[in-house]
This record gives sequence, structure tokens and C-alpha cells, in this order.
Amino acid sequence: QLVESGGGLVQAAGSLRLSCVVSGRHSSRPAMGWFRQAPGKEREIVAAIGWVWGGASPFYADSVQGRFTISWENAKDTLYLQMNNLKPEDTAVYYCAARRVSESGTAQSESQYTYWGQGTQVTVSS
Repeated sequence: QLVESGGGLVQAAGSLRLSCVVSGRHSSRPAMGWFRQAPGKEREIVAAIGWVWGGASPFYADSVQGRFTISWENAKDTLYLQMNNLKPEDTAVYYCAARRVSESGTAQSESQYTYWGQGTQVTVSS
């Protein structure tokens, strides 16, 4: 089960940190991602994290590169998305997603994820 929190209303240039708590059986280094869906638009990848032999392997969409940071805190079973310098176009429902326990690679496609949270609304005012 994935439960997101941390969404809300923020002014442009502000910051928010989204959290996604993972419960149930999962890897100590789960492959996960953050997606978002704005009104009238398709759901899109925001950031993802997978694991290679040397450690974490993150991916960021071009639109958030340099502003958002994805991270995993194993002690709290929690995935984070730190969002800085927010823009009105970041307004959307944000979803966290997880791949199967046996899958550790960084994934960008929705079809590569098996488990989804319920979503949390992020609204950025201009």
C-alpha cells in the first residue's frame, strides 16, 4: 500500500515536499516513481528512482530537472519528492508508484509500475 501526503496550495517559487509511505512487503531499495496528472492532460512521469550496483539511479523529467529531488529513506519506508521553485504549470495531482519487489531498475513508463497511491493535490498560484 502506498499513501501520499504533503500536497497543498503554494505560491509560485515556493516549495513543497511530498511523502509516500510504503507498507506491506517491499524491498529495502524499491524502484519507485512520482507521476502527475493535470486537468485535461494525461498522467506523466515526474521523477523515478531505481537501484544499480553502486546505489540509487534517479531520473527526472526535463520540466522538473534541477528543481525537484526524489529520495528514499529506508528507515521510514518513505519516498520523498522535494519540489523547489514551483511554477503554476506544476499544478496537478501527484501520484507515487512502485514496481514489483523483483524489479529494481529505474522506470519511466506507467506500465512498468504495479502499485499506485491515491494521489495528492498540488496547486501552485501565480
